[in-house]
Amino acid sequence: MKKILLIEDDADLYSLLQYNLEKEGFKVFGSQTGRGALDLCRTIKPDLVILDIMLPDSDGLDICKAIRADSDLASLPVIFLTARASETDRIVGLELGANDYIVKPFFVRELVARVKLQFRTQQEPANLIRVAGIELDRNSCRVKLRGQPLQLTATEFRLLDFLMSRQGVVFSREQLLNSVWGNDRAVTDRAVDVYVLRLRQKVEEDPSAPKLIHSVRGFGYTFEPRNVEAVAS
Repeated sequence: MKKILLIEDDADLYSLLQYNLEKEGFKVFGSQTGRGALDLCRTIKPDLVILDIMLPDSDGLDICKAIRADSDLASLPVIFLTARASETDRIVGLELGANDYIVKPFFVRELVARVKLQFRTQQEPANLIRVAGIELDRNSCRVKLRGQPLQLTATEFRLLDFLMSRQGVVFSREQLLNSVWGNDRAVTDRAVDVYVLRLRQKVEEDPSAPKLIHSVRGFGYTFEPRNVEAVAS
C-alpha cells in the first residue's frame, strides 16, 4: 500500500482528501501544520507528499527545499496545493523541485489522477530512456544523440543517467556526488560543475544556453527539457 504524507491546514479539505485517497487504496498520514514536516517524512517514509504552500506556521516552498536538500528524501515526489495561480508562482514551485502544481480550487478526482500518475512514473526505471533526442541504454551503457552514438566516460554516463531518470528534480552538488561518485571519493563538489559542463558540450546544441541540463541558482542542477522540438524515436 502506497503511503501519502498530506500537509494541509484547511481541516475540511484535509478530511476530504484523506477520505478520497484512502478510498483509492492509499494510506494517508499527515498534519495541518508545517511544523515537523521534514521529521514526518523521515519517520513515515512516504511514497509521495501533498504539500500546501501557504501554511499558518511555515512556507511550503521552504519545506520542499528541505526535502530536496536531504539525500534520503531528494527523489520523493512532491505535489504542491496552493491558491497561488500566477505563472511566476508555478515556475518557482517547479524549479524548487515540485513534481506537480495544483491550484485551488480543484476537482478531487483530478488530484487523485495526478497522484496515480506520479506512481506510474515511479515504476522500476526502464533500461532504455528516451528524452528530447537522447537515447540512453543501461544494458549496453551507450548513449545516442538524434540517432548518432555519443562518446561518454563512465562518470558522464552515470551522471546523465541519474539526471535523466529524475527529470525536473533539482539536486545539489553534494547529492550528485553521493549518488554518482559514491561515498568513497576523492573529489570536491566543483567536480560536478566540470562534468555538467562536459555533458552540456556533448548533448546541448548551444552549451552556453542549455535547454536540457539547467543550473538552479543557489541549489544545483536539474535535467528538464525546455523549448526542445519533439524528436521521433
